[in-house]
Amino acid sequence: MSKMRRQSLVAYGQPLCETIIDCPSPRGTEVLVRVERCGVCHSDLHLQDGYFELGGERRLDISKDRPLPFTLGHEIAGMIEAVGEAAVGAGIGHRVAIYPWIGCGSCAACRAGDENLCSAHRHLGIAADGGFATHVLIPHPRYLLDYAPLSAAFAGPLMCSGLTAYSALKHLGERAERGPVLLIGLGGVGMMGLAIARALFREPPIVADIDAQKRNAALAGGAAAAFDPADPQARRAIMAATGGLLAACDFVGSDKSLQFATGVLGRGGKVVVTGLLGGTFSIAAAMIAIKAMTIEGTLTGTLAEARALLDLARAGKITPIPTNDRPLGQAQAALDDLRAGKVVGRTVLSAPG
Repeated sequence: MSKMRRQSLVAYGQPLCETIIDCPSPRGTEVLVRVERCGVCHSDLHLQDGYFELGGERRLDISKDRPLPFTLGHEIAGMIEAVGEAAVGAGIGHRVAIYPWIGCGSCAACRAGDENLCSAHRHLGIAADGGFATHVLIPHPRYLLDYAPLSAAFAGPLMCSGLTAYSALKHLGERAERGPVLLIGLGGVGMMGLAIARALFREPPIVADIDAQKRNAALAGGAAAAFDPADPQARRAIMAATGGLLAACDFVGSDKSLQFATGVLGRGGKVVVTGLLGGTFSIAAAMIAIKAMTIEGTLTGTLAEARALLDLARAGKITPIPTNDRPLGQAQAALDDLRAGKVVGRTVLSAPG
């Protein structure tokens, strides 16, 4: 039996370690995929820590009910290596991107197609072993999406950073056609958001990030303007240029980023929050009505949205973001660099062949 090598979480708050086990044998509808690329996401940092920051020294513990060692990683692209006897349509040797937001299949959210919102989910790299490994086991072929002619390094991150940005932008609705969209935070999700917004909307978006290098990368990627939200003049400059925005995406999800987003909204504006950095947000309750504002949260995206996003990318309408390819054995170093804010674009891990 062949072996499966993993970069495993063996203790919360501690570095990943290599573990080696026998490759699982797929049964029934299961499919075994040999991982070619797996993106490194900011949420992997929270999972390694075992908590989310809630502000005011409060934390949301996410370490329970996850047996260790555990394999992180949910932005996966690879090649089908073995299939169960009932895995109809899964051809050995076929290259696929993996939709990781797998639900229980029977609750109201799953029946509505919102598996990403399932409360009894089996999300890869979150509740089930993910892609920081040479192989990953998938419960059903419906989660395997053809990504040709894209590269694996582009297709894998589309399943989280791309999908999260795409779903958030779609939730802006018609407001996104009535003026420029503001994107706050230019990490992997924000840079994907910039590329996708260029494909979806008539006007190029404006962006905001405290990192000058990331602002410059966004301008090179087609942003109409870039602002430093820590600059006390930035909010005034945006209001002067636009009269108040109707659509914003907060890819940071902190008290400061959301204060900035709501501060530049015009009447009837909407901000969609996807970031998970943490903190406590407060606003004068009357201002919600006075500005007729909407604050909405989204969590990744649906399988249908993943298919639509891949179609958009395969049609050549999304420019790939900067990508840093590193071997699987450098997973912990990649996490350290992400935590230190050293990554522009996305880091993807390459599993040994």
